[in-house]
Parts: sequence; structure tokens; C-alpha cells
Amino acid sequence: MESDREPVRVVIADDEQLVRMALRLVVDGEPDLSVVAEAADGDAAIAAVDRWQPDVVLMDVRMPGRDGLSATRELLGRPMPPRVLVLTAFDSDSLVLGALRAGALGFVLKDTPPVRIVEAVRTVADGKPVLSPAAMTRVIAAATATDSPHARDARREAVREKMSVLTERERETARAIADGLDNPDIARRLDISVATVKAHTSSLFAKLDLRNRVQIALLVRDAESPQES
Repeated sequence: MESDREPVRVVIADDEQLVRMALRLVVDGEPDLSVVAEAADGDAAIAAVDRWQPDVVLMDVRMPGRDGLSATRELLGRPMPPRVLVLTAFDSDSLVLGALRAGALGFVLKDTPPVRIVEAVRTVADGKPVLSPAAMTRVIAAATATDSPHARDARREAVREKMSVLTERERETARAIADGLDNPDIARRLDISVATVKAHTSSLFAKLDLRNRVQIALLVRDAESPQES
């Protein structure tokens, strides 16, 4: 039985034409996905979003002119932004982390198998993050390695102050999200219902002014970063 749901509308932003062509073939090969536009830089990506109103943007981070991080920040600062799925060759971890902090729902490597790419697009379109715990660890480690001890300490203290408004249960929920657990797993860990987990998660979004679970996980990692001696 065919679904009545409209195909997920996708914009592909990458400065390499061959990459865009390959991604279009992969995405357009799925009946529930449709590439509505391509862009070769951040400004073109923003213009494509304005014109086509896509559900998902596959956003490269390193592009000439306006990069993907700047474009992601602008798009996700809007009232009704598209979902952003970052593309990376893993040579720009700090930019990827910046995009995740801006609200991107995750990232895929450019050499990811096609089936995984389409799964990632579908997952992000549903508002769910695509970021493995191992990949998150690598990105955060690479990004924080360039920070000065003072900068890391200052960020940690600022994050802890921000999280001071949380209840103990909300903190436990945030910690479980940072561990990569889904709602049923969190419910089992904390011995509460899934509905209560959802309520705590909604409270985390509101109190911390965040958009998705990836941002919660990053905030927890910052708060738990070790003190520099």
C-alpha cells in the first residue's frame, strides 16, 4: 500500500559537482525523497531554501565563499527552519561541531554507503538526530583540542551555570541523552515512563533554549569536561 505522504524535499549543498550528482542519484532513487535544488556554496544554499522550502538540507561544511557553518547558523536561526544534515569528509571536525551547536541534527561522511545516507535523510526529516556516540566523541575531542585551557574552563563554567536551573531528573535525562539512549532506554534506566521522559526532554529544550537532542548531548559533554590544572 502506497503512502499518501508527500516526498521529503531535499536541497543538496556541496561545492563539488560530482558529489552533488552522486547524492542526487542516491536521494532521487527513493520514492519518498526528492531533490528540489542543488547549491555550490552557503549563499546559494540559503537562496535555494528561500525558493524551495525544503524539509532537509544536506550541507557540506567546507565550501568557497560562505561556508556551511555560517549558512547553517542563519537557516536555523529562522522561525521555521529546515532540518540540516551536515556532510563531512572528517577533515573539518571543528566546523561540524559548530554546525551541531547551531542546531544541525547530525552528520554523514561523504563516503557513507548510499543506503545509510537515505536512512539519515529520513531520520533527520522526522526530527531525530543522526550521530553515533563514537563519531560524537571524535568530533568533540578534535574541536576541544584547539581550545586554550582558559577557554575550556570558561565554557564549562558557563554551561554549568546554564544547567543549574534543571531538576535532578532533568539532569539524569540529559545525561542519558548524552549517552546516546533513546526514550525507551532512558525510561528503563531511570525507572520512569516514556511519557515522563518526553516531558523531561521537552523541559530541557525549553529551559536550555535548545532545538534537538544533539545539542543537549553537546551541552552535557561541555559541562563534564575536566578541570584544567
